[in-house]
Amino acid sequence: MKIGAHISIAGGIQNAPERASTLGCEAMQIFTRSPRGGKAPELTPEICKEFKTLSEKFKIQNTYIHTPYYINLASLENRIRHASSSIVRDELERGSLIDAKYVMTHLGSAKGMAHDKSIQKAIAMLKKTLENYSGKTKLLLENSAGAGKIIGSSLADLKTIIDGTGSRAIAGICLDTQHSFASGYDWRDFKKTIERINKELGIKNIKLLHANDSLADFNSKRDRHEHIGDGKIGKKAFRNIVAFAEKNDIDMILETEHDRVIEDIKLLKKFRG
Repeated sequence: MKIGAHISIAGGIQNAPERASTLGCEAMQIFTRSPRGGKAPELTPEICKEFKTLSEKFKIQNTYIHTPYYINLASLENRIRHASSSIVRDELERGSLIDAKYVMTHLGSAKGMAHDKSIQKAIAMLKKTLENYSGKTKLLLENSAGAGKIIGSSLADLKTIIDGTGSRAIAGICLDTQHSFASGYDWRDFKKTIERINKELGIKNIKLLHANDSLADFNSKRDRHEHIGDGKIGKKAFRNIVAFAEKNDIDMILETEHDRVIEDIKLLKKFRG
């Protein structure tokens, strides 16, 4: 089990491995394009080679890619839905060029439609996204905090989508601890929560953890990250979460603010140790 954080790609993705190393990362998460829009920078063979060489040099053992914020595979607008599908597919192809292990994505919003219909629309678009895909980088679906009609706060829904898509290119989910806490999964009652997750999703479907404490209250439906131990989830729960991740060999990626992410990494390593 490796511990890391989300890393800036300012100046090019090839700069990320050294930045990750200076924070104490063993793994890292990156964007390969601006998360807010615009054309993706080209990943030339030279850039990809440099990225892989520097990842090895700085001992970054796993790289994960997060898709842009604006992905919506269930939009009522065909333009948005199909553009989102194209970008997720492109991120998978780009991930394969740099030997990324997984690309993770949110699914978008069910605004304007019934819940069941939004689930089926997401399944249909994922099938289109993954059609004839043969790259080595696999896709993860990330759970949401539950605000509005955002899809994915229910792990049972994510299991339905994974099963409905029926593609081996979907490896499972990236489970965000803060999002799950905000959507009703109480990590403070660890045993009960793990039993619930296993029933709804299956532990084997958890392939990555976003390690974030919660500034927001339990079941608040609010996406508000906090440094480890300073939020409503707390250190005791994170000791259990780290032990669970280590037992199941699941990497942990921090998305906390960089003012103290070094301390967060050290704390998770201490819990692991």
